[in-house]
Amino acid sequence: MPNLQFYRGQIPSSPDGVFIEDFHNKWHRKYSKLEEVHSYIQWLFPLQEPGMNYQAKELTKKEIEAFLEDGTAKQRLVASYKLMLDFYGIELSNDITGEVKRANNWRERFDNLETNTHNNLRITRILKCLGTLGFPHYQAPLVRFFLEQTLVKDKLYNVKESALNYFIFAVIDKQERRNLVKYAYAHYEPKHEFVWCPKTIQSIFRGETFPDDNNPIDLKQDDIDNTASYRQIDTAQSSYEASDRGSSITTPNTSQHPTIDSLKQSDYQTSSGHPEGNTDNWRKRAADKPTEHELPKRINISEGTTNADHDERKNKGADQ
Repeated sequence: MPNLQFYRGQIPSSPDGVFIEDFHNKWHRKYSKLEEVHSYIQWLFPLQEPGMNYQAKELTKKEIEAFLEDGTAKQRLVASYKLMLDFYGIELSNDITGEVKRANNWRERFDNLETNTHNNLRITRILKCLGTLGFPHYQAPLVRFFLEQTLVKDKLYNVKESALNYFIFAVIDKQERRNLVKYAYAHYEPKHEFVWCPKTIQSIFRGETFPDDNNPIDLKQDDIDNTASYRQIDTAQSSYEASDRGSSITTPNTSQHPTIDSLKQSDYQTSSGHPEGNTDNWRKRAADKPTEHELPKRINISEGTTNADHDERKNKGADQ
């Protein structure tokens, strides 16, 4: 169980040779190192399938069960989470609920997020790992934070597509996931281009009051009825339409869910032109996507695929 041994401080990461406590103490706010080194993220946030660092091992059922019973390992996972949040300009404001907020250094770190979009892959990995190793309640607050920054405060433009396409659907809790889709719909403009749930769900959202709002969504019925053709996203469609090949463990595992760093208009297709068929059924399932063990397997991908115009990295696929 190398991942558990690593979190118990018994072995260092490989190939970097860094122990878990050294990551927390010596890598804190070493932003250049955290940005440029690509082989540590698989150790700090292990998943159930192999990534691009062949010296890091995927989680096993036995290892997950043992990790969930190890208080020290879980405490150190939270410390790893805080390490990366700080790197992104975010602060964990409540260790119990998982609520997060902007850190004092958010401007500088947001600039880094905008420039180095491979961090979207890392964020997806972090979300999946949290759900697998005992902190699923940390998922929704982080996703909500990114939705607020991108849709409400008009920040982090290069994170927006990943937040909508994949961060939301990495959340295990079905109701939390629905609330996130609803929040995104409330703040997305123009409404007729919202494609992350079907028109029937949008109709339901239209008259509902949000938990943190006093008024329902201000949306005319015509805005719903005249919804434009849905855009098609290949990687997401493949993920939801593929047949389920199952998982050997019922512990939360969203590791098969991909992400992408940025999308161009040329990446979109209409449903009729997609090789997997019509996307309407997928859209109807989007807000209530199956839980972790119902997700289809992806092929040798940790945080998913990127576009051809992904920012150049020194090590190809190093953050996967």
